[in-house]
This record gives sequence, C-alpha cells and structure tokens, in this order.
Amino acid sequence: MRNLLVVGLAAGCLFAADTNEPSKYTGPGSCSSPSCHGGVQERSDTSVLQNEYSTWVVRDKHAHAFVNLTNPVGTRIAKIMKLDKPDTAPRCLACHALDVPVDQRARTFDLTDGVGCENCHGPASAWLGPHTTRDWKYEKSLELGMYNTRDLVKRTEKCLTCHLGTPEKTVDHELIAAGHPDLYFELDSFLSVMPAHWKEVDKDPWFGVRALAVGQAVQLREQLKRVARESQGGIWPEYAELDCFACHHSLVAAKDSWRQERGYEGRRPGNPPLNLSRFVVFRRVIQEADAGAAQQLASEVEKVYALVTSLKSDRGQVAAQASSTAEIADRLAQRLDGMKFDQPMTLRLMKNISADADAIAEQGERPAEQATMALDSLFVAYTKNGRLGNDQQIRAGINGLFKQLEDPSAYNGFQFAAALKNLSALLP
Repeated sequence: MRNLLVVGLAAGCLFAADTNEPSKYTGPGSCSSPSCHGGVQERSDTSVLQNEYSTWVVRDKHAHAFVNLTNPVGTRIAKIMKLDKPDTAPRCLACHALDVPVDQRARTFDLTDGVGCENCHGPASAWLGPHTTRDWKYEKSLELGMYNTRDLVKRTEKCLTCHLGTPEKTVDHELIAAGHPDLYFELDSFLSVMPAHWKEVDKDPWFGVRALAVGQAVQLREQLKRVARESQGGIWPEYAELDCFACHHSLVAAKDSWRQERGYEGRRPGNPPLNLSRFVVFRRVIQEADAGAAQQLASEVEKVYALVTSLKSDRGQVAAQASSTAEIADRLAQRLDGMKFDQPMTLRLMKNISADADAIAEQGERPAEQATMALDSLFVAYTKNGRLGNDQQIRAGINGLFKQLEDPSAYNGFQFAAALKNLSALLP
C-alpha cells in the first residue's frame, strides 16, 4: 500500500465524509496524493509541508515497524515467546501496526502499512475530505476525531502508548529477555531525530525546553501509573520496572567493581532498585517551577522507590502510593505546559543537572542516559538563541557522555560522574 501514490478517487483529498457514520481508519495511502501530503518537495507557501506521506514512507522508521516483525531478531523473539507468527500476533501488532477492529477499517486500510498517520492522528474518515477545503480549521478536525498532537501533554501521551506502554501494549521482563529492546523515551530528543513531517505552529524559541519539561512530567506520571497497575496484576514485582543493569552488567573482580565500591545505600544488596531514570532530570526541572512541589514530589517518589525496591511490599500499598504520586506528576505536567522558559532558566537547568553528577551516575545507565539526552536538548535550545563562548568544548563534552552510554553493560558510574563534572566546569 505505501508504495503506491494513490490517485483519482482513492486519493485522500477526494474522500467524502459521512459524519453520521463511525469514524474509520483509512490507511496512509489515503493521504498520499501529490496535491495533498504525497509531494516530493516540501511547500513553504501552504499551511502544511504537503510531503508528509513521502517523508514518512522514505525516511521514518515508523514506516518499517511491521516489516521489522519478520526480520531475524523479530522471528527469534516470536520463537522464544512461543508465538506462531509475529506478524499476526496481537501482542506484536499492538505497537508494530494499527491493529484496530475490522469494522473500524475502511476499504483502503492495510495492516501491513505499519505505524502510519492514523496511529498518531486518529481515524481519518470523518475529516479526511472536509479538511482540504479552503476555510477549514484545525479545531473542526479535532471535533471529528483527529488527535490533538499540538498539545504537548497529549503528544507525549500518544508517544508513550508504545514507548512506555498501556494495559494493552506491554513490554515486560519476559519480552525483554526474549530480545525486545528495553523501552526508554525523552520527548524532545525523540522529536529531534524523527524526520519532521510538520510545521511547528508554536514559534516559542524555547519550545524544546518546554517539550523536555512536559515530556519528563508525563513519562514519570505514566511510569507510576504502570507500577500501580502492574502491582495489582499477575507477576509482581515486574522486573521491567527495575534497573535492568543492576543485574545485567559486565562482571568484574570485586576490587574493580564501581557498584560494590559505591555500596547499596537505601536498599538490600542484591535487590535491583526501581528504575528512577524518569525522575532524575525531572526533579531538577520542577525545582525551577515550584521548589515546594519539587520537595513534595521527591518525598513521594522516595516512598514508591522504597516500596518497590524492597521486592516484598504489600501490593495494595504499592498501588496506592504510586497512584497518588502519579497525580502529583499530572498536575505538574499541566503547569509546565503553560510555563514560559527562557535563556537564564535553560542555563540553570544545564548547570543543575550536571552538578548532580554523582547522584545521577550512581543510579545507573538509564538515569545517566536521561541526563545526557536532557543536556543535549538544553544545549541545542540554548545555542539556537545565543552563545556560551565555549560551545565547541561543551558539545564535545556532551558527545563524550553519549560515547560512555554506547555499551550499557560496560557502563561505569564513576567514569560517567567524572565526565559530567568536567562538563559542569565548562558551564558559566
């Protein structure tokens, strides 16, 4: 389907909508007319680029999500999981395709298209035709079922349905053990490497910082909701919620182990801790907005950490604490979405995160990864709007942090902390 630029009656611009019918999924091909979203070159004289379909099909990894199910790794995962065929297994299709009920699929829908337009933008049949008219407003499309990706909270929520999970979309310890990558996310970083098929309506020069802040809040909230949900389910603890590399790391002689030299303060040796990567950066972000709220959130997250890391807490207590803490994160997400960020705040965030070197590095590879992505996003935002005087040195320092994360099992907390301190010393 995606290899055909549909013309004539099948072109998306010519679809007529029957608003009395339930909205259906029409597939990416319905958007592929050259006069709609299937052009080769982007347009500057229109409200949209008009090459969105072409960008997706040629450059976006989401377009290959379905095909990846049957590559050697996907096939091996399915074999280990005792799934007959990965390209028909509902568990795999939940995130590698748009596996909606048959009665919600229009004639042009094709499951093999992978992760396409409507995975993020919602079923298109109701607004596909009308939204091409001259005076059509974005708000009208929202009324007809389009998903509001301009809202940063909603945008993050949509990404996290697969990049963190829902009750219907899960990457648990079993699936990771079978070979599926562990899930991690940072909104601004992921948006920056995704081939842009949109014109950013928000002209705020500090949009990237706001995206980072909101994304951190929402992913923490969603992780806490997932902890609450899983603690009430079957297997608990669910090891995918814990720090993978507390167990899965290179084994060295005790005298050379940075983990044993660091010790296990706050937990029993041998107990893998709750993965706090979604909090280590966010706690610095929220301090900029409300120091009191930051202190409250830190206290509540610490309680969740203690309950989960003990590995034997009452499930109901875990669920209650995680749920109440998620509510705090939710309120903060809404607040940050309306907050104004600026150059001094961006620099303070860079300094505060890098000054937290020991605490971040000692928590493991995933927190270090979040800090590195955050520093990269903040640096990019800052240098778009000004200069620090030693930009090349700072860029080299951030690149050095990424280099240390290339082999997660060989991660060394002391070495990462030293590099982060060196970066901190470069900031004015």
